[in-house]
Amino acid sequence: MVPGTTATTATPDHRSSPRPLGLFPPGTALAPDGALRIGGCHVAELAERYGTPALIVDEGALRDRARRYADGLAARRTNSAVAFASKAFPCTAVYRLLVEEGLGIDVASGGELALALAAGTDPAKLIVHGNAKTDDYLRAAVEAGAGLVVIDNFDDIERLEHILGDAHGREQAVLVRVTPDVRPDTHEAVSTGQRGSKFGLLLPQAREAIARLRGSSRLRLDGLHVHIGSQILDTEPFVRAVEAVAELGEFPVYDLGGGLGARYTYDDRPPSVEEYLDALASAADDLLPSGARVIIEPGRSMVAEAGVSLYRVVTVKRTGGETFVAVDGGMGDNLEVSLYGQRFEATVATRPGGPDGEMCRVVGQHCESGDVLSASVPLNDPRPGDLIAVPVTGAYTYSLANNYNAARRPPVVFCRDGRSRPVVRRETYADLMRRDLP
Repeated sequence: MVPGTTATTATPDHRSSPRPLGLFPPGTALAPDGALRIGGCHVAELAERYGTPALIVDEGALRDRARRYADGLAARRTNSAVAFASKAFPCTAVYRLLVEEGLGIDVASGGELALALAAGTDPAKLIVHGNAKTDDYLRAAVEAGAGLVVIDNFDDIERLEHILGDAHGREQAVLVRVTPDVRPDTHEAVSTGQRGSKFGLLLPQAREAIARLRGSSRLRLDGLHVHIGSQILDTEPFVRAVEAVAELGEFPVYDLGGGLGARYTYDDRPPSVEEYLDALASAADDLLPSGARVIIEPGRSMVAEAGVSLYRVVTVKRTGGETFVAVDGGMGDNLEVSLYGQRFEATVATRPGGPDGEMCRVVGQHCESGDVLSASVPLNDPRPGDLIAVPVTGAYTYSLANNYNAARRPPVVFCRDGRSRPVVRRETYADLMRRDLP
């Protein structure tokens, strides 16, 4: 489990819910036969219709989370906006849903930019990120009319000025990404605000970039950006980041990034959305100009809880005092365990149980000993053919899905009010060969 500190304030969300539903999307219930219903849809019916593995998204839960963020920030800061950090789930249907809820979109590649535009994102609500933006990426952003480009380095300035020179003198609004020298308590791979990070500019460099941009005839400096990492389970580092950017002076716009952690396990106690917004708004009110626009970019905490991965048990092996439950997916569709050491819970989807079940290691089908989905979870009498549900898989599982062992990436299915619809189909074997040349 990713280390972190704890928030202790009680909140109305799922933290105090009893097992086995406490980590599943709000509204998840048990059918009369004892099986899970996600978004009103019976898990066995979903598996029958779409196969396994499959990523199930509770559409209502995702919309509710978007509204908690947008309405919550607006109530605390009049001049504000929420943009989805889309690398957490770069799926056209997810972009479209969040755009419908009024959110902007933060992109970090040419591919994410293309997907966001295809989903109908207002270009003025696009925020363009990246520590190594290519000419093609920046040109596409400028030509699309992207609202903000985040300056991560001095080469970004040169490239943009050159591109804008070719664009008949058009002006581009930009933010300077500041590295505040704040290291939150999270996995090193997803910590981005500390000295030595590949992202952004330390305060002395940021001051130099600010001075240079103020002298540019093609780039309009709107303000500052800061983002210190992901899966952060305490609000204090976010406040320190605001304190750091406040040292650089007054600007019309401050983008405070994202990074709020998700509750992956029963032991995790991340701040609620409301606690997070309270901390940011209070820091902004104390340290930033009263009329400045505040933007936040939630990613993981926006989508994680809405997603559930469904698998089929292939074999159960009891040997050496340990029970291995092997399923038909694994690190091809959930790389976070191998990449970050993130812990996930799991349950038998048709007869979910509590902490008194058989302790099992849920493993995948890939040829790696590290292909583990859940290292030690209690399962209720697991058998071949059972469905296994792994909650809190809405963030980064889709982003990091891969074709290891020539596995086919799974479908994405939206569920709401008892109805399901596929928004991404399962890959075919023909898809695996589609780019091959004779």
